[in-house]
Amino acid sequence: MASPLRFSGGALELLDQTRLPGEEVWLRCEEPEQVADAIRRLAVRGAPAIGVAAAYGLVLGAERFEKTADLLGSTRPTAVNLRWAIDGGRAVYERALGDGRAPAEVLLEWAEGVEREQAEADRRMAAHALALFAEGSRVYTHCNTGGLATAGSGTALGAIEEAWRSGLVGHVWVGETRPLLQGARLTAWELEQAGAPFRVVTDSSAAALMARGDVDLVMVGADRIARNGDVANKIGTYALAVAADRHGIPLHVVAPLSTIDPDTADGAGIPIEERDPAEVTSHADALNLAFDVTPHDLVTSIVTEAGVLEPPYEDSIGLALQAQSLT
Repeated sequence: MASPLRFSGGALELLDQTRLPGEEVWLRCEEPEQVADAIRRLAVRGAPAIGVAAAYGLVLGAERFEKTADLLGSTRPTAVNLRWAIDGGRAVYERALGDGRAPAEVLLEWAEGVEREQAEADRRMAAHALALFAEGSRVYTHCNTGGLATAGSGTALGAIEEAWRSGLVGHVWVGETRPLLQGARLTAWELEQAGAPFRVVTDSSAAALMARGDVDLVMVGADRIARNGDVANKIGTYALAVAADRHGIPLHVVAPLSTIDPDTADGAGIPIEERDPAEVTSHADALNLAFDVTPHDLVTSIVTEAGVLEPPYEDSIGLALQAQSLT
Protein backbone atom coordinates (compact mmCIF):
# COMPACT_ATOMS: atom_id res chain seq x y z
CA MET A 1 0.00 0.00 0.00
CA ALA A 2 1.04 3.63 -0.45
CA SER A 3 2.70 5.46 2.43
CA PRO A 4 0.33 7.21 4.86
CA LEU A 5 2.50 10.34 4.71
CA ARG A 6 4.31 12.39 2.11
CA PHE A 7 6.26 15.63 2.09
CA SER A 8 5.42 17.80 -0.90
CA GLY A 9 5.45 21.49 -1.72
CA GLY A 10 6.89 22.45 1.64
CA ALA A 11 4.17 20.67 3.61
CA LEU A 12 3.65 17.29 5.27
CA GLU A 13 0.55 15.51 4.03
CA LEU A 14 -0.91 12.84 6.32
CA LEU A 15 -3.59 10.24 5.63
CA ASP A 16 -6.09 10.86 8.44
CA GLN A 17 -6.35 7.43 10.04
CA THR A 18 -9.27 8.50 12.22
CA ARG A 19 -11.40 8.63 9.05
CA LEU A 20 -10.51 5.14 7.80
CA PRO A 21 -11.92 2.89 6.49
CA GLY A 22 -14.94 5.03 5.63
CA GLU A 23 -13.06 7.68 3.68
CA GLU A 24 -9.53 8.56 2.67
CA VAL A 25 -8.82 12.15 3.72
CA TRP A 26 -5.39 13.77 3.52
CA LEU A 27 -4.37 16.48 5.99
CA ARG A 28 -1.99 19.18 4.79
CA CYS A 29 0.33 20.32 7.57
CA GLU A 30 2.28 23.50 6.89
CA GLU A 31 3.14 24.24 10.54
CA PRO A 32 4.57 21.97 13.26
CA GLU A 33 1.50 22.67 15.41
CA GLN A 34 -0.61 20.86 12.83
CA VAL A 35 1.74 17.86 12.90
CA ALA A 36 1.62 17.80 16.71
CA ASP A 37 -2.18 17.86 16.64
CA ALA A 38 -2.27 15.00 14.12
CA ILE A 39 0.03 12.90 16.30
CA ARG A 40 -1.90 13.69 19.47
CA ARG A 41 -5.31 12.75 18.09
CA LEU A 42 -4.03 9.64 16.24
CA ALA A 43 -4.53 10.96 12.73
CA VAL A 44 -1.03 9.57 12.31
CA ARG A 45 -0.13 6.74 14.68
CA GLY A 46 2.14 3.75 15.18
CA ALA A 47 5.51 4.32 16.84
CA PRO A 48 7.66 4.26 13.65
CA ALA A 49 5.24 6.48 11.68
CA ILE A 50 5.11 8.92 14.59
CA GLY A 51 8.90 9.12 14.44
CA VAL A 52 8.88 9.80 10.69
CA ALA A 53 6.10 12.40 11.03
CA ALA A 54 8.01 14.12 13.85
CA ALA A 55 11.13 14.24 11.67
CA TYR A 56 9.20 16.14 9.02
CA GLY A 57 7.58 18.27 11.72
CA LEU A 58 11.05 19.43 12.73
CA VAL A 59 11.63 20.51 9.14
CA LEU A 60 8.51 22.68 9.25
CA GLY A 61 9.65 24.27 12.52
CA ALA A 62 13.36 24.54 11.77
CA GLU A 63 13.45 28.28 12.42
CA ARG A 64 12.26 27.70 16.01
CA PHE A 65 13.77 24.29 16.50
CA GLU A 66 13.75 23.91 20.29
CA LYS A 67 10.18 25.15 20.61
CA THR A 68 9.12 22.73 17.88
CA ALA A 69 11.02 19.86 19.49
CA ASP A 70 9.33 20.51 22.84
CA LEU A 71 5.91 20.71 21.19
CA LEU A 72 6.28 17.45 19.25
CA GLY A 73 7.88 15.69 22.20
CA SER A 74 4.87 16.42 24.41
CA THR A 75 2.32 14.70 22.18
CA ARG A 76 2.70 10.96 22.92
CA PRO A 77 4.77 9.94 25.98
CA THR A 78 4.99 6.18 25.47
CA ALA A 79 6.25 5.81 21.87
CA VAL A 80 10.04 6.12 22.12
CA ASN A 81 10.47 6.59 18.35
CA LEU A 82 9.19 10.13 18.89
CA ARG A 83 12.06 10.98 21.25
CA TRP A 84 14.48 9.09 19.01
CA ALA A 85 13.51 11.26 16.04
CA ILE A 86 13.72 14.50 18.02
CA ASP A 87 17.16 13.62 19.42
CA GLY A 88 18.37 12.70 15.94
CA GLY A 89 16.96 15.89 14.47
CA ARG A 90 18.62 17.99 17.15
CA ALA A 91 22.04 16.53 16.27
CA VAL A 92 21.42 17.26 12.58
CA TYR A 93 20.25 20.81 13.37
CA GLU A 94 23.34 21.57 15.44
CA ARG A 95 25.66 20.20 12.75
CA ALA A 96 23.93 22.35 10.13
CA LEU A 97 24.47 25.47 12.22
CA GLY A 98 28.11 24.54 12.73
CA ASP A 99 28.61 24.02 8.99
CA GLY A 100 26.82 27.22 8.07
CA ARG A 101 24.10 25.39 6.13
CA ALA A 102 20.39 26.15 6.14
CA PRO A 103 18.90 23.95 8.92
CA ALA A 104 15.58 23.37 7.11
CA GLU A 105 17.37 22.06 4.03
CA VAL A 106 19.61 19.71 6.00
CA LEU A 107 16.73 18.52 8.19
CA LEU A 108 14.67 17.69 5.11
CA GLU A 109 17.47 15.53 3.70
CA TRP A 110 17.72 13.80 7.07
CA ALA A 111 13.94 13.25 7.41
CA GLU A 112 13.77 11.72 3.93
CA GLY A 113 16.57 9.39 5.02
CA VAL A 114 14.66 8.43 8.18
CA GLU A 115 11.65 7.49 6.04
CA ARG A 116 13.80 5.41 3.64
CA GLU A 117 15.57 3.66 6.50
CA GLN A 118 12.26 2.74 8.13
CA ALA A 119 11.02 1.19 4.89
CA GLU A 120 14.23 -0.85 4.63
CA ALA A 121 13.98 -1.90 8.29
CA ASP A 122 10.41 -3.10 7.65
CA ARG A 123 11.58 -5.20 4.71
CA ARG A 124 14.34 -6.80 6.75
CA MET A 125 12.10 -7.49 9.74
CA ALA A 126 9.61 -9.29 7.52
CA ALA A 127 12.39 -11.41 6.02
CA HIS A 128 13.73 -12.39 9.46
CA ALA A 129 10.23 -13.19 10.75
CA LEU A 130 9.50 -15.77 8.04
CA ALA A 131 11.34 -18.41 10.06
CA LEU A 132 8.75 -18.08 12.84
CA PHE A 133 5.86 -19.32 10.70
CA ALA A 134 4.91 -22.84 9.69
CA GLU A 135 2.81 -23.60 6.63
CA GLY A 136 -0.82 -22.71 7.29
CA SER A 137 -0.13 -20.78 10.51
CA ARG A 138 -3.12 -19.24 12.24
CA VAL A 139 -1.92 -15.91 13.59
CA TYR A 140 -3.49 -13.61 16.16
CA THR A 141 -2.53 -9.93 16.00
CA HIS A 142 -3.49 -6.87 18.00
CA CYS A 143 -3.86 -3.17 17.18
CA ASN A 144 -2.47 -2.02 13.80
CA THR A 145 1.11 -2.65 12.76
CA GLY A 146 0.95 -2.47 8.97
CA GLY A 147 2.17 0.20 6.59
CA LEU A 148 -0.18 2.72 8.18
CA ALA A 149 1.85 2.45 11.38
CA THR A 150 5.33 2.77 9.89
CA ALA A 151 5.27 4.54 6.50
CA GLY A 152 6.90 1.36 5.15
CA SER A 153 5.40 -2.12 4.85
CA GLY A 154 4.77 -2.50 8.59
CA THR A 155 6.21 -4.33 11.57
CA ALA A 156 4.14 -7.29 12.82
CA LEU A 157 1.44 -6.98 10.15
CA GLY A 158 4.08 -6.42 7.48
CA ALA A 159 5.69 -9.70 8.56
CA ILE A 160 2.32 -11.48 8.57
CA GLU A 161 1.51 -10.26 5.07
CA GLU A 162 4.93 -11.34 3.79
CA ALA A 163 4.45 -14.77 5.36
CA TRP A 164 1.02 -15.01 3.74
CA ARG A 165 2.50 -14.18 0.33
CA SER A 166 5.05 -16.93 1.00
CA GLY A 167 2.29 -19.47 1.63
CA LEU A 168 2.89 -19.73 5.38
CA VAL A 169 -0.27 -18.10 6.78
CA GLY A 170 -3.62 -19.84 6.65
CA HIS A 171 -5.64 -17.32 8.65
CA VAL A 172 -5.28 -14.08 10.62
CA TRP A 173 -7.32 -13.31 13.73
CA VAL A 174 -7.63 -9.56 14.17
CA GLY A 175 -8.39 -8.25 17.64
CA GLU A 176 -10.70 -5.25 17.36
CA THR A 177 -8.47 -3.26 19.77
CA ARG A 178 -10.49 -1.06 22.08
CA PRO A 179 -11.26 1.77 22.46
CA LEU A 180 -10.51 3.19 18.99
CA LEU A 181 -10.79 -0.09 17.04
CA GLN A 182 -7.43 0.15 15.30
CA GLY A 183 -7.65 -3.56 14.55
CA ALA A 184 -11.24 -3.62 13.27
CA ARG A 185 -10.79 -0.41 11.28
CA LEU A 186 -7.17 -0.30 10.13
CA THR A 187 -5.71 -3.82 10.25
CA ALA A 188 -8.83 -5.24 8.63
CA TRP A 189 -8.63 -2.55 5.94
CA GLU A 190 -4.98 -3.36 5.19
CA LEU A 191 -5.53 -7.14 5.13
CA GLU A 192 -8.52 -6.71 2.85
CA GLN A 193 -6.39 -4.68 0.45
CA ALA A 194 -3.72 -7.38 0.56
CA GLY A 195 -6.26 -10.14 -0.06
CA ALA A 196 -5.19 -12.11 3.02
CA PRO A 197 -7.75 -14.30 4.87
CA PHE A 198 -8.84 -12.82 8.20
CA ARG A 199 -11.67 -12.39 10.68
CA VAL A 200 -12.14 -9.62 13.23
CA VAL A 201 -12.88 -10.76 16.79
CA THR A 202 -13.63 -8.96 20.04
CA ASP A 203 -10.56 -8.49 22.20
CA SER A 204 -12.13 -10.70 24.86
CA SER A 205 -12.26 -13.64 22.40
CA ALA A 206 -8.51 -14.26 22.29
CA ALA A 207 -8.23 -16.71 25.18
CA ALA A 208 -11.28 -18.66 23.97
CA LEU A 209 -9.76 -19.02 20.49
CA MET A 210 -6.52 -20.28 22.03
CA ALA A 211 -8.38 -22.77 24.22
CA ARG A 212 -10.14 -24.11 21.09
CA GLY A 213 -6.79 -24.68 19.42
CA ASP A 214 -7.42 -22.05 16.74
CA VAL A 215 -4.24 -19.99 17.27
CA ASP A 216 -0.69 -21.08 16.42
CA LEU A 217 1.19 -17.89 17.23
CA VAL A 218 0.66 -14.31 18.34
CA MET A 219 2.51 -11.49 16.58
CA VAL A 220 2.35 -7.89 17.75
CA GLY A 221 4.29 -4.64 17.47
CA ALA A 222 5.66 -2.36 20.18
CA ASP A 223 5.80 1.30 21.11
CA ARG A 224 8.75 0.99 23.47
CA ILE A 225 10.99 -1.90 24.49
CA ALA A 226 13.04 -1.60 27.67
CA ARG A 227 16.65 -2.75 27.97
CA ASN A 228 15.58 -6.01 29.65
CA GLY A 229 13.02 -6.86 26.94
CA ASP A 230 9.84 -5.65 28.68
CA VAL A 231 7.48 -4.45 25.95
CA ALA A 232 5.03 -1.54 26.00
CA ASN A 233 2.32 -1.96 23.39
CA LYS A 234 -1.36 -1.18 22.87
CA ILE A 235 -3.50 -1.95 25.91
CA GLY A 236 -4.56 -5.58 25.86
CA THR A 237 -1.19 -6.98 24.76
CA TYR A 238 -0.30 -8.09 28.30
CA ALA A 239 -3.56 -10.04 28.56
CA LEU A 240 -2.78 -11.68 25.20
CA ALA A 241 0.68 -12.65 26.44
CA VAL A 242 -0.70 -14.20 29.62
CA ALA A 243 -3.29 -16.20 27.64
CA ALA A 244 -0.68 -17.30 25.10
CA ASP A 245 1.66 -18.45 27.86
CA ARG A 246 -1.15 -20.41 29.50
CA HIS A 247 -1.83 -22.25 26.23
CA GLY A 248 1.79 -22.78 25.18
CA ILE A 249 1.54 -20.42 22.21
CA PRO A 250 4.56 -18.31 21.19
CA LEU A 251 4.25 -14.53 21.26
CA HIS A 252 6.59 -12.64 18.95
CA VAL A 253 7.17 -8.88 18.98
CA VAL A 254 8.21 -7.20 15.74
CA ALA A 255 9.76 -3.74 16.09
CA PRO A 256 12.72 -1.77 14.72
CA LEU A 257 15.79 -1.08 16.82
CA SER A 258 14.62 2.54 17.12
CA THR A 259 11.78 1.27 19.35
CA ILE A 260 14.27 -0.12 21.88
CA ASP A 261 15.03 2.32 24.69
CA PRO A 262 18.39 1.42 26.26
CA ASP A 263 17.95 4.24 28.79
CA THR A 264 14.94 2.48 30.34
CA ALA A 265 16.03 -0.52 32.41
CA ASP A 266 12.65 -2.26 32.57
CA GLY A 267 8.94 -1.79 32.02
CA ALA A 268 8.42 0.02 35.31
CA GLY A 269 10.23 3.01 33.82
CA ILE A 270 8.01 3.30 30.74
CA PRO A 271 5.45 6.14 30.94
CA ILE A 272 1.95 4.92 30.14
CA GLU A 273 -0.28 7.35 28.27
CA GLU A 274 -3.78 7.94 29.61
CA ARG A 275 -6.22 9.21 27.01
CA ASP A 276 -9.53 11.03 27.22
CA PRO A 277 -12.06 8.87 29.14
CA ALA A 278 -14.71 9.95 26.63
CA GLU A 279 -13.06 7.61 24.11
CA VAL A 280 -14.35 4.77 26.29
CA THR A 281 -17.71 6.14 27.42
CA SER A 282 -19.46 9.46 27.96
CA HIS A 283 -21.97 7.96 30.39
CA ALA A 284 -19.67 7.14 33.32
CA ASP A 285 -16.28 7.86 34.80
CA ALA A 286 -13.60 5.84 32.96
CA LEU A 287 -9.89 5.09 32.94
CA ASN A 288 -8.48 5.02 29.41
CA LEU A 289 -4.98 3.49 29.45
CA ALA A 290 -3.51 3.53 25.96
CA PHE A 291 -0.77 0.96 26.62
CA ASP A 292 0.31 -1.83 28.94
CA VAL A 293 3.64 -3.53 29.60
CA THR A 294 4.29 -7.19 28.83
CA PRO A 295 7.09 -8.67 30.98
CA HIS A 296 10.02 -10.01 29.01
CA ASP A 297 9.54 -13.56 30.27
CA LEU A 298 6.26 -13.75 28.32
CA VAL A 299 7.94 -12.69 25.05
CA THR A 300 9.20 -15.56 22.89
CA SER A 301 11.29 -13.38 20.59
CA ILE A 302 11.79 -9.80 19.42
CA VAL A 303 12.20 -9.44 15.66
CA THR A 304 14.24 -6.43 14.53
CA GLU A 305 15.97 -5.45 11.31
CA ALA A 306 19.14 -6.88 12.89
CA GLY A 307 17.58 -10.33 13.29
CA VAL A 308 15.48 -12.34 15.73
CA LEU A 309 16.50 -11.53 19.30
CA GLU A 310 15.97 -14.22 21.94
CA PRO A 311 16.31 -14.38 25.74
CA PRO A 312 18.21 -13.31 27.69
CA TYR A 313 17.18 -9.99 26.16
CA GLU A 314 19.58 -7.89 28.19
CA ASP A 315 22.34 -9.66 26.23
CA SER A 316 20.76 -9.95 22.78
CA ILE A 317 19.44 -6.37 22.82
CA GLY A 318 22.79 -5.06 23.99
CA LEU A 319 24.65 -6.86 21.21
CA ALA A 320 22.19 -5.66 18.53
CA LEU A 321 22.46 -2.04 19.63
CA GLN A 322 26.24 -2.27 19.87
CA ALA A 323 26.44 -3.66 16.33
CA GLN A 324 24.16 -0.88 15.09
CA SER A 325 26.38 1.80 16.64
CA LEU A 326 29.36 0.45 14.69
CA THR A 327 27.66 0.73 11.28
